[in-house]
Amino acid sequence: MLEIRTTLASRPFWGAAVLTLICAVAGSELAQLPYLNLVGALVIALLLGMACQVRPQLVAPNLAGVGFISNKFLRLGIILLGFKLNLIQLASAGVKTITLAAVVVTGMILLTYNLSRKMGVEKDLAILTATGTSICGAAAVMGVSPQIKVPAEKAEQQRENEVLAVAIVAILGTVFTLIEIGLKPLLHLTAVQFGVMTGGSLHEIAHAVAAGSAGGPVSLDTAIITKLSRVLLLAPAAVIIGLWYQKTTPQANTDANAKLPIPWFMAGFILTSVIGTFIPLGDAVVAGLVKLAYIFLGMAMAALGMSVNFKVIAHRGSRPFLAATLASVVLMTCVTIASKLFF
Repeated sequence: MLEIRTTLASRPFWGAAVLTLICAVAGSELAQLPYLNLVGALVIALLLGMACQVRPQLVAPNLAGVGFISNKFLRLGIILLGFKLNLIQLASAGVKTITLAAVVVTGMILLTYNLSRKMGVEKDLAILTATGTSICGAAAVMGVSPQIKVPAEKAEQQRENEVLAVAIVAILGTVFTLIEIGLKPLLHLTAVQFGVMTGGSLHEIAHAVAAGSAGGPVSLDTAIITKLSRVLLLAPAAVIIGLWYQKTTPQANTDANAKLPIPWFMAGFILTSVIGTFIPLGDAVVAGLVKLAYIFLGMAMAALGMSVNFKVIAHRGSRPFLAATLASVVLMTCVTIASKLFF
């Protein structure tokens, strides 16, 4: 056991890959049991990843690999999951879905930012928390952050703001994933409506995938489409926020060469969706690709659970955490109502 632990610690990626793969496979097996099948394999993998933090000597040496898996494997899993989507069946919901996404992103950024500011949260942290909560979690935080130009002496604080905003989104997304799964039997939503609710209200793509999967394949497909509609708005949101920040912050560096985030995995997801819709690959091949997608997604979920940082929240995150929590409650309520009325 000591040799295995030493080997894993010396190779962060492979150590993280082994740990997250164990969580993903265990989550898949546990999800076959009564009652746990209502939770879903991805949420169980997430919880197992969080449980790994009880043994920091096992997780800490592999954090670099955990970060890689939670980022890259999530996107790879999403790309492969596109094979099970039938674009013809879902096309009818396109206009309503993108409209909902635009309203959610705009409204949530304004609501979360203003709530944070009224609670005394500094401007930079408030906008990062708002974008992470509104668009696509950590990817939005890290994508918008370069658009917020700060003096060199504030660079360390900016990095702390990034970590704190990501931690808030990760914790809230995890909590609301479990809440929405728990509310599912009480809301009497159809599979499409539940998918719209989860994809339209949860923060990370991983959270939307996990909660959507608890509602079945149609719900999962709808959750991904709805969530990715919000992801599509990341680049324009970053441009608008950058221009707004430069205009309202005199000391901001107005360098216009900042790179804007492009969600490249979206192109892969659309491509596999097109292939799965129009090219007859055969049921066995599609089933194998989807199974592989769930393994990658389970690993990403476990990695996400391992990287939740509770100490940062305790240090200076109470006010932005409260603002994001209140905004998330409003978001979940409004999207649930919208899903019942329009989908």
